[in-house]
Amino acid sequence: MTVPATIEQTGRRSFRRAVLLLATDLAWWVTAVAVFIGDRTQHSTRLLVAAPVLLMVSGVVTGVHRGRHRLGSFEEFGALALMVGIALVLTTLVAQPPVDLHSIRRLVGLAATALIFTMLPRYVVRLSRESSRSEADAIRYLVFGAGEGGALAIRMMLRNSGGECVPVAILDDDPHKRALKIMGVPVVGNRNDIVGVAQKYGAQVLLIAAGRADAATIGDLVDAAVEAKLQVRVLQDFDDLFHSTGAVSDFRQLNESDLLGRHRVHTDVAKIADYLRGRRVMVTGAGGSIGSELCRQISRYEPTELVLVDRDESALHAVQLSIEGSALLQNDGVELLDLRDRDAVESVLDRRRPEVIFHAAALKHLPLLERYPAEAVKTNVWATNVLLELSSKYGVARFVNISTDKAADPCSVLGYSKRLTERLTAWWAQATGLQYMSVRFGNVLMSRGSVMTTFQRQLQSGGPITVTHPDVERYFMTVEEAVELTVQAGAVGSGGEVLILDMGEPVRIADVARRLVAMAHARIEIVFTGLRPGEKLTEDLLGRHEVDCRPSHPLISQAAVPPIAPDAVVALPVLGRNADIIAALAAVALHEPAADHNPGVVAA
Repeated sequence: MTVPATIEQTGRRSFRRAVLLLATDLAWWVTAVAVFIGDRTQHSTRLLVAAPVLLMVSGVVTGVHRGRHRLGSFEEFGALALMVGIALVLTTLVAQPPVDLHSIRRLVGLAATALIFTMLPRYVVRLSRESSRSEADAIRYLVFGAGEGGALAIRMMLRNSGGECVPVAILDDDPHKRALKIMGVPVVGNRNDIVGVAQKYGAQVLLIAAGRADAATIGDLVDAAVEAKLQVRVLQDFDDLFHSTGAVSDFRQLNESDLLGRHRVHTDVAKIADYLRGRRVMVTGAGGSIGSELCRQISRYEPTELVLVDRDESALHAVQLSIEGSALLQNDGVELLDLRDRDAVESVLDRRRPEVIFHAAALKHLPLLERYPAEAVKTNVWATNVLLELSSKYGVARFVNISTDKAADPCSVLGYSKRLTERLTAWWAQATGLQYMSVRFGNVLMSRGSVMTTFQRQLQSGGPITVTHPDVERYFMTVEEAVELTVQAGAVGSGGEVLILDMGEPVRIADVARRLVAMAHARIEIVFTGLRPGEKLTEDLLGRHEVDCRPSHPLISQAAVPPIAPDAVVALPVLGRNADIIAALAAVALHEPAADHNPGVVAA
């Protein structure tokens, strides 16, 4: 049982330190009081006896001897000054000195002497601790970032690492910080100096503490760290540190979001999600990456009923388990059905009468749909249209259709089919006057089938890592962001709109693959396979005719979508040659008369 022993030893050390500091404080205080008494004899004995008691009372009041403050810090200096001040007042009351210039000078001298000699041993101990960071057995950290994050990281290492981790130097791209020192650790260069500084100071780890560094900065730092043979760690975001232990364990490994320069955008969804509270809510595709996170987040807003719809029984089991902690699949919270079965869909809507629907069910793998375009028509287009039609029939007040950036100026079966779902949603919004809208985002990090998930598995299997093209770029977002945007769309979106999150700059996939390989320290080949049919080099978030308007949130665009009547999609072919089906799908999806681009057309 080593852990209890360690806790006991730590407690003993803390107790011994507290006793030693208290004894030192008492010794200096009694000495100062004796000097203060001078040649006076009246009350001198009583005063010398009372002096230690008076100091201990002051120490209890200020918390100096209860370990409230870091040793030798400015906070402790302030507490010591307050302690000495209180003790001085109490001592003066006991001593009852004559109020004259001489006694005032003695009192000031007493306070100054006591404060200096109580602070001095603390500062010496602190300097001793900080100087011990050069010990050979400590892990030597090179910190990038001399701002608040860097200062916090250095304090954490010097305070809480027990000498296991020590900062040896700081790097920052701001030339005005070049002469700065943080707790004795100097700023010695910028990102271009990592290799040389690492060799000079014998650093073993590069800690990135630069806050919201972009993908280019992260990439440069990782490349330099690999060249310098440094491990890379990242200081957690301040939002996460708020709930952390404040220890060096908060230095985490680089993850996919870091490599992509992707930092979560908060959309204050909790403030506007009241439309879900007390409502009957249904989520289609509830077992998928987006659908399951949707269900988890929606459950926090206390809907009267949350209905999980999917055709995958194992996925339903998993999402119910993640929400309720058990998954007996016996309650009415789950519905097993195929959205292509009109009768089954109508039966569910008739029985459950949802007031809000989030439509996340879809076929999404681009190359597979190029081979099976009829499946995209039947699942993505026809099933969505049926769900919209029946939603209007059974009184669904809000309908949020989840789309993809492939729908912006589409050139693939996936893009054509999802563009049609956006336009169908706009038509039903116009026809009913209800809040039926779409939400569009790019690649979702670590979702099933995402590029980062694929890369991880390829790395684990020893490679090669496959990339379609050296210059291919993609937008990325976290699943939490995607779901927050989806929930927010139901509150702020107008009927017929598509909402798009500002996803920053696209990321070059080849660069991410190269850095993953470098960090793995393994011989893994990167193979370029060529763009697949329907793929673009760079995706678009907004189409050519869409206007970027952000009336509700500075990071969310709300664009009007030209409606298309259901009759136009019902006639799509699903039999015959794939090329003919794709051509028909493209012709309908891309036919957008100029008048349709007027936002007023889709106004409810």
